Amino acid sequence: MMRFLPLLVLGATSAWCAELFDETKVTTLFAFDNVSIPHTQNLKLEMRQPERFEGNPVVRRGAPGTVDAHGVQFYGSIIQDGGKYRMWYVAFDDQVEHAVKSERWRAAYAESTDGVTWVKPELGLVAFRGSKKNNLVDVGGAWGFVNLKVIKDEADPDASRRYKMVTHVYFRHNTRLGTLLPFVSADGLTWRPVKDVKPVKGELRKQDLLVPGFHLEPACGLYQWDGQFFLTAQNAMPHTHHYQGRVVRLHRSADFVNWSSTSTLAFVRSAQHAYLGAGKSREGEQNHEGIAVWPRGNVLLGVYGRWHGAAEWSGVSVDLGLVMSNDGHTFREPKHEWTMLERGKDGEWDQGGIIQGQGFENIGEKTLVYYGAWDPRATGGPEVARGGVGIASWPRDRIGELVFDASGEGSGDYQMPKVTAELITAAVSRPKEGFFVNVDGLGDQAGLRVEVLDALERPVSGLGAVIRQSGFQVPLDLGDVKKLPEKVRLRVLFEGVKRSEIGLSAIYVK
Repeated sequence: MMRFLPLLVLGATSAWCAELFDETKVTTLFAFDNVSIPHTQNLKLEMRQPERFEGNPVVRRGAPGTVDAHGVQFYGSIIQDGGKYRMWYVAFDDQVEHAVKSERWRAAYAESTDGVTWVKPELGLVAFRGSKKNNLVDVGGAWGFVNLKVIKDEADPDASRRYKMVTHVYFRHNTRLGTLLPFVSADGLTWRPVKDVKPVKGELRKQDLLVPGFHLEPACGLYQWDGQFFLTAQNAMPHTHHYQGRVVRLHRSADFVNWSSTSTLAFVRSAQHAYLGAGKSREGEQNHEGIAVWPRGNVLLGVYGRWHGAAEWSGVSVDLGLVMSNDGHTFREPKHEWTMLERGKDGEWDQGGIIQGQGFENIGEKTLVYYGAWDPRATGGPEVARGGVGIASWPRDRIGELVFDASGEGSGDYQMPKVTAELITAAVSRPKEGFFVNVDGLGDQAGLRVEVLDALERPVSGLGAVIRQSGFQVPLDLGDVKKLPEKVRLRVLFEGVKRSEIGLSAIYVK
C-alpha cells in the first residue's frame, strides 16, 4: 500500500496546484452526488478508500499520571483557525480511584501547524493532580464528557459565543442516561454552558435537561444549515418504525440555547429495517455514534460508524462508512453499504473498532480524514487503555470518480458501435468566477468536451471547451461568461481512444 510523507506530499506541486482555492467555499458537484450530477450515460462510479498514514497515531496517549494516560478518545473535532489546526478531544485519565467513571473523561486540546504533527500545549487552566501544567480546557466544572464537537461561528455578533461546542454528558433517572449540554466560548479554551448549570458528580441534574429525558447520545456531529444548528445523535428508541438498534437522529436549534424536542430520523442502514426484538439492541448491522459532518457548501459529507453487532461484546466490531446530504436533514450512502475505512488488524493500535471524529481538511494535494480507535470487544471486562488519533487520506477531493463504462459496447458477437459517455449536471447559478474540474487521466488521446446548456438543457451557442490537462482545479475556459444564462447546466463528454483512463472526481462552481 502506498503511504504519504507529511513534509513532501502535503505540499502543492502539480500544474494546477499553485493557487488552490478552498473547495469548502464554493459549490461542489461531486462525482458520487447523484443530486448534483443526476444524468449519466455509460459512466460508472468508483469509490476510493483512503490510505492510512504510516506515522499513526499522530496523537497518542500520555505518560502515566497525565490527563490522557488511559485514553485519547477522538470523539472530538478539528478546525482550521488562525493559521493553525486546532483539535478538541476526550482525555481519559488513569485515576481508577474515582468513584464516578465519567469524571475521568475531560475535554482536552491539541494544535498543529501542518495537520500532521500535533502538540499538547500547557494551557494552565484546569488543575489536575495538583498542577495546571496540562492541556485541559476549562468547561466550568468537572463535567464527564463522552463526546464533543466544536465549530467556529464567525457570524455570531457576540464574540463571547464565537466558538460553539455540543457535548454528551449524563443525567440520573433511575439509571445513568446520556443527554445534551451545549457550551460557548470566546477563544475555544475557556467555555461556559449556554445555561447556568453546574455538574453533580460529573452529571447534569434532571431538572436542567435541554432535550427530553430519554437516553440520547448526542454530539456525534455539529453543523449549520439554512440558519439552524444541527447535531447528530445516536439513539435506539422507536421512531415512526421500530428499527434495529442504533440509528441517527438530528436535533436542531435556531439560537444554540433552545433545542427541539422533536428529532429527524436522518440515516438508517438497510438491515435495520428488520427489527430483531427486545433485548437484542447490540446485535445486527447498525450505525454507531451518529455522523461526523464536513460542510461543503451545497452538500454535507459525513462519516458514520459501521457497527457489526453480535450477541456478546466479544463479537462486536466497528468500521467507518461515508454518507452525504443535499438537504441538511436526511443522509444517504453514495455507494450502498460501502466500507470507507476498515478497522485495524489485531495487534495494531486501531484494532477491533474505529470511530469518527469531526476532522476533515484539504491540505496541499491531500484530503485528510482524522479518526479514532475503540475496541468494543473489551467492553464489560477489565479496563484497558484505548484511543489515539490517526489520519487517512485521499488525493485532494478524489473520494470517488466517474469513469467510462464500456459494457454498453458489448463484446464478441455482441459488439456494438462506439457509445457516448457523458453526464449532465443539475442546474446551478451562473458562476462569478467560473467552472473548474478535478480530473485525472487526461492527455493527447483522452479529453473532456464540455458544453454549456440552459436550465432546460438547450445548448448555448458559442460556449464550450475541450480540456486535456489533469489537475485538482483545472479551469474551464468556456468563453464569454456574460453570455451564460442565469441557470446553467454542463454537459461533459469523455472522448478519445484512451477515455477509459479518465477519472472525473468533481466540478467546482466558483
